[in-house]
Amino acid sequence: MSSKKKKILLLSDDVRMSSGVATQSKEIVMNTLHKYEWVQIAAAVKHPEQGQIIDLNDAVRNETGIKDAYLKLYPTSGYGNPDILRQVIEIEKPDAILHYTDPRFWLWLYAIEHELRVNIPIFYYNIWDDLPTPYYNTNYYRCSDLLMAISKQTYGINKRILMNYGYEDWQIKYTPHGVDEKHHYKIEDGDTKLRQFETKFGLDKFDFKVLYLNRNIRRKNPGDVVMAYKYFVDQLPPEEQKKCCLIFHTAPVDENGTDLKAVCAAAIPNYNVIFTHNNNEHFQDEEINFIFNSADVYLNMASNEGFGLASLEALMAETPIVVNVTGGLQDQCGFKKEDGTYLTADDYVELGSNHRGKYKEHGEWVKPVFPSNISLQGSPLTPYIFDDRAQFEEVGIAIKYWYDVGPKERKRCGKLGREFAMDKNIGMTAKLLGDNIIDAIDTAFEKWKPREKYTLEVV
Repeated sequence: MSSKKKKILLLSDDVRMSSGVATQSKEIVMNTLHKYEWVQIAAAVKHPEQGQIIDLNDAVRNETGIKDAYLKLYPTSGYGNPDILRQVIEIEKPDAILHYTDPRFWLWLYAIEHELRVNIPIFYYNIWDDLPTPYYNTNYYRCSDLLMAISKQTYGINKRILMNYGYEDWQIKYTPHGVDEKHHYKIEDGDTKLRQFETKFGLDKFDFKVLYLNRNIRRKNPGDVVMAYKYFVDQLPPEEQKKCCLIFHTAPVDENGTDLKAVCAAAIPNYNVIFTHNNNEHFQDEEINFIFNSADVYLNMASNEGFGLASLEALMAETPIVVNVTGGLQDQCGFKKEDGTYLTADDYVELGSNHRGKYKEHGEWVKPVFPSNISLQGSPLTPYIFDDRAQFEEVGIAIKYWYDVGPKERKRCGKLGREFAMDKNIGMTAKLLGDNIIDAIDTAFEKWKPREKYTLEVV
């Protein structure tokens, strides 16, 4: 084991799990193992391995070929607490802490941040779904020495808030999610395993398939997806209607969402709908790639969406997308300024969000739908946040666009989407994610100064 490597303690979902947070945590770790040693307080709702120490050194060394790769997990139910953190720090002696996901999960961490930052820096891989600028997050953001913003919108939020507190440019970096292009890619027509997958779920019977791969929760608006699909199919002759299908890869019933089978039975009883998640069967990377390849268009109508990882996975599989213009979904649209260049993270410091459609020109791989209603919602912990609602009729028109252009044009546009995501200046591959993380963290290690034991702030 190299003594020259810095060791980082990661606080997030267990890297072996399947949530979006877990998936991206794994990509961060696996694409930086050559540079850092990693320890994780590995969270799950009710972790079956709580209290154990999981040594994954041999596993990651065999997978990566990195002889001194270091990865240990300390599983916990929930996101941990100060006692667990102090115990792991005492055992592992990390050089930094990196935490990830909604700041409200980390209030216990922020309560002891000064104690920690006397000795080691705190880094934050952070996202926020929407405007207005969440000034109620100010003290949460100030508990970190480095903020890596997952979306351009989040970068703008971090900048606008923290520029008032002396944060330097190196402390806020745009670091978008990344997808492994080796796991998500276009499969050639006629592939035997893809055909077998489609036959298993009955997908081989249809010529045009619309995919929803998201959680069945309210802000993802699965009911509106049903209505958008209905609006699209209603425009087709009966014989063409029979050749179309809506794919739901999600739990059919969720207490945080709805009963999708009941919705479909009422709204589209005579249209084709396939659920691929009936038995809570967990798809492996290969099967996820199969389902994106089987689809002709991927759809995300979420009214709040931090990033929208599945739409990026669709683009990597060269499948065109229809998305609501909100949150991090904007980053995948390739919006362009008047001079023809893409909007940058720095543009979002002033712009805030493009959900009102200031910039309309976009990449050929997407049909963006701008919200028809922007409503201010809130709760005691998050007093205000916009809810961006796309009109389902407009989404239905966008789906029909992809239907009308035909398979050859969809294939061409999908290929452009993959090229966009893989562009080194865009940075949405797993390797580029790792490179961006390394650049941000190395700079932080170089410039970080320990906090004084005591500080006095005049308010």
